[in-house]
Amino acid sequence: MMPTRSFNTTGTCYPDQHYMLPALPRLPDVNDMIEGKYYFVLHAPRQSGKTTCLVELTEQIICEGKYYAINCSLASLRNMEEIDIAMSTVVDRIDKGLRDSSVDKISNLAYSFTEEPYMKAPSSKVQNMLNDICRSLDRELVVFFDEADCMHEDPLITFLTQIRDGYLYRYNSPKTVFPRSMALVGMRDLRDYRYRVRPDEQSAGLASPFNVKKKSLTLANFSKEEIESLYGQHTADTGQIFEKGAVERAWNWTEGQPWLVNALAENVIVDQFKNDYARIVTANEIDLAVHDLLLRNDTHFDTLAERLREPRVRRVVESVIVGAESFPNGVSSDDAGYVVVLGILQADSAEKKILASQPRLRGGYRKALDLGHPEGNTRIFCQQMDGRNRHRHEWPSQGVSKILAHKQ
Repeated sequence: MMPTRSFNTTGTCYPDQHYMLPALPRLPDVNDMIEGKYYFVLHAPRQSGKTTCLVELTEQIICEGKYYAINCSLASLRNMEEIDIAMSTVVDRIDKGLRDSSVDKISNLAYSFTEEPYMKAPSSKVQNMLNDICRSLDRELVVFFDEADCMHEDPLITFLTQIRDGYLYRYNSPKTVFPRSMALVGMRDLRDYRYRVRPDEQSAGLASPFNVKKKSLTLANFSKEEIESLYGQHTADTGQIFEKGAVERAWNWTEGQPWLVNALAENVIVDQFKNDYARIVTANEIDLAVHDLLLRNDTHFDTLAERLREPRVRRVVESVIVGAESFPNGVSSDDAGYVVVLGILQADSAEKKILASQPRLRGGYRKALDLGHPEGNTRIFCQQMDGRNRHRHEWPSQGVSKILAHKQ
């Protein structure tokens, strides 16, 4: 019999459709942010469970009955440069958050704030809408803006400025009400929003729209025990066994990155075993799954390749791969931190170094990642490594041509 659930690699997880772990334990500080009436940032690499976490968190807040919550995706604003159009789109996305709510008092407000004056001045339409929504509710509101970091520079400044003004003046008078707590969610931390808007400036200044953030939170990867628990859900549904060695190998390859953990299991069960649940999953099948993933053009890997074309990312990655003792001129600590946040590299807190220890670069993937050098197409090729193997580098004077990791 086919199970009713599966390993999800394509979007938001739902408990009746997918094997999944509780998202909120991966965010231990989020309740403190909401109770403290703080505005904060939630950032994590792509496909690490951010949207699933927001869905779960929104429903938890509603079920607890103290506050209301809505979840608004800003993904449709990607590369939208015109401020007026972008702010009108934010208004529409907030309205969709109202429409999608499971609470009648919230969903009944849909379409109430999409006409005048909310379609007028772009510099205030988002602030006015949130103000009036909050005034219309009998509980304080928590708002999550998913994919907030996809906004273009000028619309991003306009949006953040309105959020800042609403935050600062939210308790000045009975007529000025604003969300109790708010999260900007995406791949970037707030300092990287600033870099995107003003890459040539060290600081946006005291009047910047970036100074109301209390804290930056990030989603932790799965632990080895959590991988075992996730795979165990499939065993409970089907009787199919994952050997201990298979779980260990999945942990070694993925370091708990959620998409990779699910993708390896899906490949073994669906592609290799053709849903034959009598077969036992071993470490060998996990290794074969890694090889299969690297031969496919999955969005997950394509996204990494896209990020490697960013000059600030490329400079950090090049330095780490060649084993440089320090970063060259032009590479800041913020640049290094940004690459870690993207999930491309990993920080070694004990050694205070940035390491190419994520399997994407360390030994794990024979995936070609285009670094986008101006001199031409340059690629990194990584192959499975173990303790007996070593990397061999070729480093032409004009830039990285190839970095090959060979098995000895």
